[in-house]
Amino acid sequence: MVSQAPTVFSLQDPKDVSLTDIERELNQVWQSYGIEGGEGGLPAATRATTFTLVVYEPEETQYLLTATGFYNGPIDGILGPQTQAALRELQKKHHLPETGSPTEETITALRSEYFQMQHSGPHGDKHGSAMGYTFSATSPTIADEIALRNPCRIIALCPIAGEDEGVKAQVSAYCPIQKQSSSTLVCCEYITLTGTTTALERIGGMIPALLIGGLPKFLWWKATPDSDNPLFKRLASVCNNVIVDSCNFNTPEDDLLVLQDLVESGVPLADLNWRRLAAWQELTAESYDAPNRRNALKDIDRVTIDHEKGNSAQALLYLGWLASRLQWQPVAYSRENGDYDFIRIRFVTQDQHPIEAELVGVPVADVGEIVGDLIALRLSSTNLNANCGTVICSEAGGCMRMETHGGAQAAGLYQQVSSLSEQKAEVLLSQQVQRWGREALFEESLAVITNSIKLAH
Repeated sequence: MVSQAPTVFSLQDPKDVSLTDIERELNQVWQSYGIEGGEGGLPAATRATTFTLVVYEPEETQYLLTATGFYNGPIDGILGPQTQAALRELQKKHHLPETGSPTEETITALRSEYFQMQHSGPHGDKHGSAMGYTFSATSPTIADEIALRNPCRIIALCPIAGEDEGVKAQVSAYCPIQKQSSSTLVCCEYITLTGTTTALERIGGMIPALLIGGLPKFLWWKATPDSDNPLFKRLASVCNNVIVDSCNFNTPEDDLLVLQDLVESGVPLADLNWRRLAAWQELTAESYDAPNRRNALKDIDRVTIDHEKGNSAQALLYLGWLASRLQWQPVAYSRENGDYDFIRIRFVTQDQHPIEAELVGVPVADVGEIVGDLIALRLSSTNLNANCGTVICSEAGGCMRMETHGGAQAAGLYQQVSSLSEQKAEVLLSQQVQRWGREALFEESLAVITNSIKLAH
């Protein structure tokens, strides 16, 4: 079921301001509205009082090139050789001058191709894609989801390609109107800073001053994580949590290694894609609750995980979780790409018994909102007398590939993950900001799987 977004009252539409006047302009908004509400009998409004969320929202060119299959590099907002080559390929396809730069005609062609793939209207009236891309960097879509639960301040950093013309600042305020709490508007302040990556780095020292003192501070880094990025390092050092979403990673194995480096350097990291695994983890644990099944856990020596082809992050993180819980140590790692993508990892138990794990990227007709979603998993044993066999499937995808291999018939337990409606980044983010600090279980799982990946390097 899709929840209907509430009516949003715009306390202040996006307004261009100078960098030094941001706080003064926001104070002006609240002073002009007044404590008792504004004109028209609207209720009183609550100003940001819970946390500050910094959102690094890369320029749309790389998002669109990735979503349409032209680009497979980092989403960093930098017009480098790989991005320029992708643009030239797009320009050649659409019979445009092959400049390798994001001209207006090029971006128009790119948007058209993207929206055609996403079955959206020509004006971008449907937000979201596999990349979590929104058509407008200043869209209050994120603010709506967050402000439904908490009044906060959101600072959107929007790097753009092109000439360095400094940083443009805008302020706005949005208040979702909810029937169940009509006495007070819960409002979200929105500060948008737009400029080239160089320009944003240049004003990086000013951004911490915009964070509300004494309250939790979150950084949602929507780009490929980059521990060498000066702006990332500066913001990570002053935030209580750095939030990423590994479903957006173009090179999941390499990018998970970057996450591990960040964790080891002390960055309190959270991955929204990790949260998407909760139902799979709960069903797996539930499958072995019975005492006789729990004793059979030691008999598991075969793990097969099917996931949507295109991103192996979810499958890797799930396997890292399973291995960390059962204390398996990785000893070998290999991959094979083709119509199906295979990752094979060999573990050993504490008793030196071998475990064979296979992650399979399955081609699907409709990738949907999240790239790499789990489809099915099978836990089994070469010991035919063991009572550890379990098959878990997604409600939508089923276990068709596993059933053709006899997996469902051989399984001692067959379960289905119900359709998960709230998998979008904005909804998961609104849950993530209810907590902060380090996540021990995530870090342990990440450590195991990155130790596995390192075996291939």
